[in-house]
Amino acid sequence: MTNVRLEQIAKSYQAGKPVLKPFDLTVEAGELFFLLGPSGCGKSTLLRILAGLLKPDSGKILFNDTDVTDFAPEKRQAAMVFQSYALWPHLTVFENVAFGLRAARASGKVIKEEVTRALEIVHLADCADRKVPSLSGGQQQRVALARALAVQPKVLLLDEPLSNLDARLRDEMRVEIRRIVKERKLTALYVTHDRREALSMADRIAVLNQGILQQTGSPEEVYGRPANRFVATFLGDGNFLDGICKTEKGVLKVTTSVGTFQPADAGSFMDGDKVTLLLRPECIRFTDAAGDNTFAAQLKNGVFLGDHREWFCQAGDNALTINESAASRRDSGEYRLAVAPEHVVVLKQEC
Repeated sequence: MTNVRLEQIAKSYQAGKPVLKPFDLTVEAGELFFLLGPSGCGKSTLLRILAGLLKPDSGKILFNDTDVTDFAPEKRQAAMVFQSYALWPHLTVFENVAFGLRAARASGKVIKEEVTRALEIVHLADCADRKVPSLSGGQQQRVALARALAVQPKVLLLDEPLSNLDARLRDEMRVEIRRIVKERKLTALYVTHDRREALSMADRIAVLNQGILQQTGSPEEVYGRPANRFVATFLGDGNFLDGICKTEKGVLKVTTSVGTFQPADAGSFMDGDKVTLLLRPECIRFTDAAGDNTFAAQLKNGVFLGDHREWFCQAGDNALTINESAASRRDSGEYRLAVAPEHVVVLKQEC
């Protein structure tokens, strides 16, 4: 297996307008690693740099401590799966999957063995003689994946591979791609702007914004303990309350316009610091209690979404959203709400 290390990689297409600002990143051998961020944040540029399709302005790329920064794409043993699939419509499935092997001048025996193996991995062995236009979108995506697997890459690069599929096929292919990566013990980097895709599939996630690495961690870490407000909002819905830290009997609490909160982890914040609290909608519950971590709010309305109801409340000047699982109807009016200390996330207040 192969680990990937980036050292101070940077890229600009125009002088003074960096697409990627210098940063370091390590992807462990065998990881399914996601690059997540909005359009234009630099994630696809980074993937193309890894593939050798673009040259970085500065920095190094290492595969297992070998500097491959100046290697041609075919010398890196990194295979890429494109968003558009990039399949030849006039060729059969077999010939599409064999394309990289033929370019590498593999023998006929090797081509037959590797193409057959790759098609079996993606469950398309019975489609080898079909032409690409006769396949469904999901099948075409599997052909593109098989073509990448056929060359036995050390690193698999996937650039928003599911964006052209409908919701049902995306769900199916998420499971399939993770299965294949883990069964083949591949190191894979996967670009997406879809947070659900990243949270459900990734071993670890790197969040990018405007060419800057914002945070790296497991799905649970970046969702539950985001580094800043951008990461918090990009990874999921959130309620935000501005407040000031204060110490009471040696315990750090946060005073807001709706009440006082005691977080389980206040990080490095100190008495007097201005902060913003993140309360995820699914972490707020209705209660009859009073005291810290509880507050009054006016329930305005709500919507039924099958497995939960989404309630819209007003607490002072703060509009709040609450997700309540298996909830019955509630009348509009005043309620008390609560959030457990471990679900109170303290963020630096941004100007």
